[in-house]
Amino acid sequence: MSETFGNFIAGEWVESTSGKTFESINPANTREVVARYQASTTDDVKQALEVAGRVQAAWAEMPAPLRGTILMRSAELLEKRAEQVATEMTREEGKTLPEARGEVGRAVNILRYFGAEGARLSGETVPSERDGVFGYTFRKPLGVVSLLTPWNFPIAIPVWKIAPALVAGNSLVIKPASLAPLCTVRVAEVLHEAGLPKGVLNMVTGSGASIGDELIANPLVKAVSFTGSCEVGNGIQRQTAPRGIKTQLEMGGKNPTIVLRDANLEQAADVVVNGAFFSTGQKCTATSRALVEKPVFDEFVRLLVEKTGKLRVGDGLQQGVGMGPCVDENQMNTVLDYIRIGQQEGARLLCGGRRLTGPDWDKGYFVQPTIFSEVSPEMRIAQEEIFGPVLALFPVEDLDHAIELANRVEFGLSASILTNRMDQAFKYINRIEAGLIIVNLPSAGVEYQLPFGGTKASSTGYREQGSVAIDFYSELRTVYLKHTL
Repeated sequence: MSETFGNFIAGEWVESTSGKTFESINPANTREVVARYQASTTDDVKQALEVAGRVQAAWAEMPAPLRGTILMRSAELLEKRAEQVATEMTREEGKTLPEARGEVGRAVNILRYFGAEGARLSGETVPSERDGVFGYTFRKPLGVVSLLTPWNFPIAIPVWKIAPALVAGNSLVIKPASLAPLCTVRVAEVLHEAGLPKGVLNMVTGSGASIGDELIANPLVKAVSFTGSCEVGNGIQRQTAPRGIKTQLEMGGKNPTIVLRDANLEQAADVVVNGAFFSTGQKCTATSRALVEKPVFDEFVRLLVEKTGKLRVGDGLQQGVGMGPCVDENQMNTVLDYIRIGQQEGARLLCGGRRLTGPDWDKGYFVQPTIFSEVSPEMRIAQEEIFGPVLALFPVEDLDHAIELANRVEFGLSASILTNRMDQAFKYINRIEAGLIIVNLPSAGVEYQLPFGGTKASSTGYREQGSVAIDFYSELRTVYLKHTL
């Protein structure tokens, strides 16, 4: 029997006023119900926001180093439960167990990192041109913030929003994606056990259609941080703009990897397989386009198809599996639809292209890793985010041609180049339109201590992760203090 979890409001696990729940399903075995959660209402959200509003001032008055200490303690608690949380993540979201373990470890590191930031929340002193005047800056929290998080990184993304929001002195309400809320439940548990005052962090579950507007439009909310689709993110911006509140949006990507002729092709193929197909391509930073110089195109494609064919697809809890299922039926059907679109548009299918069937796959949402060649830049599979294991290949004349094609999309999140020529690498670094610029590594590999965010339609500009994450969750105040009258 699967467990039923409540909303977390004022330090207590409570049922929704709707009296209804919904299920999360194991995408590798749809007969397994992982857990049940509250189908929340706007009244639940209002209650959570009111609680957060009542306790925020007291939380902000706690010295920042002490706020950081609570995050540090929560990191230790999460680390002790890492295997349990990783296993639950694989069962609920579908990624392989090694990837889930890595993500839990990343969440632990994020909590530690921002715990230490509590002792570094500093402003600056600036000399005044007037006698007897002392000028300095300091940071103030915003108040109550709403966090809306996706299913594809069900612990890393909630934590990289929660941790800077808390250490800066804000209280919050978080709504995790309905497909994978369990990791956020575990984060709430460890923060509560670590001593976070009741009501500072509140969690509500349910559909965005039912409770999203209240999390965005409620006058108590002073900022909204969202990661997800462009359609939803742009809708949030239209709601928050008239109120003038801070809005942080991390949205889509159509990320290129450029392979130059001097690259080690064996290693380059490994990098592209990793970027395109790990996590089932369900990363906003996943490689969805590979732009390869013509002299090495055929050999690179041979290696890429060979390595992709060896990638074992299956239940992420099984040893040796390299790619798990799509997160649900809708996402699987979206991927299959794009594969059909690519074929209808005239792209050549090199491998994959089908839903997997058989004893190991019939109970889950498994799609073969898929590679297309003979793709033109105008095709939908070259322009639109698929969010699945589909890769489009392009032969290019040279680096200039590769950069021109790489930039010919509306997104600008992540980009990678594979080359041993540093002159070419720096040319790419200076001209590529991406917030995350990567050399000789997969486009999807990022670290917690460095800023994360894109350009163009991918992001609003406020960066997450790293020390700059505090910028979104705080206001800078400037003080002019004359010593005497």
